[in-house]
Amino acid sequence: MNKPIIISDKNINSYKIKKKIVKIFKNFSIGKSNIIIVIGGDGFMLKTLKKNKNSRKLFYGINSGNYGFLMNKFSEKSLIKNLTKARTVSISPLEMIVKTKNKIKKSLAINEVSILRQSRQTANLSIKNKSKYIIKKLVSDGVLVSTPAGSTAYNLSVNGPILSLNSNKISIAPISAFRPRRWLGKIVNTNSKIIINNLNSSKRPISAVADNVEVRNVKKVIIRVKNEIKLNLLYDKNKSLQKKIKLEQIRRETF
Repeated sequence: MNKPIIISDKNINSYKIKKKIVKIFKNFSIGKSNIIIVIGGDGFMLKTLKKNKNSRKLFYGINSGNYGFLMNKFSEKSLIKNLTKARTVSISPLEMIVKTKNKIKKSLAINEVSILRQSRQTANLSIKNKSKYIIKKLVSDGVLVSTPAGSTAYNLSVNGPILSLNSNKISIAPISAFRPRRWLGKIVNTNSKIIINNLNSSKRPISAVADNVEVRNVKKVIIRVKNEIKLNLLYDKNKSLQKKIKLEQIRRETF
């Protein structure tokens, strides 16, 4: 019998769902034996995906948090059916290479890489795609480089564009741009190599964050799509990640 691996975040709601799922799989099996059921929120899913980045497993998320953009809604009655008919979405993360005065650090980001001012002063940044300048000097609170999967997260909050999963694009969006005020960012291809330099690292320090991994006092950041890594997410048949992205494109906030 094919049983999935079941892991959960460390909170009461996750444990309760896990307990129910374990009981379900005492009596049922599924056709696919390489599934990991991840119970938690988006943050726990991101952590799990990175930990298993070289795995060929299929990841089926069950939301026990708030919105859970990367997750599915738990249905005790329909779980076996949902898993059997689930559709696969493959995504590639960003690789962030950070250079500070004393070290070089690499991290993966499934949603976005955030470059953020580290003090009360704005950041002074230059941004290149390979050898060509995108902008020679951006004075701002920072900048985001987002994948399509992450384009509806922090990127959307700073008015960055929502990208289709099959767009083969990544977004570069400013955070509170001061100079030039009207710079809206840039959409570039997934074969791009984004180079962000801190133009005044001694007086205007910045940090770089790959999803939730932070490096402080950054001098230079290199970002590219890690196309050789494919992370395979499972979604309920009628609630794919692509559909969630489309819903965000037409969503109207109510207050």
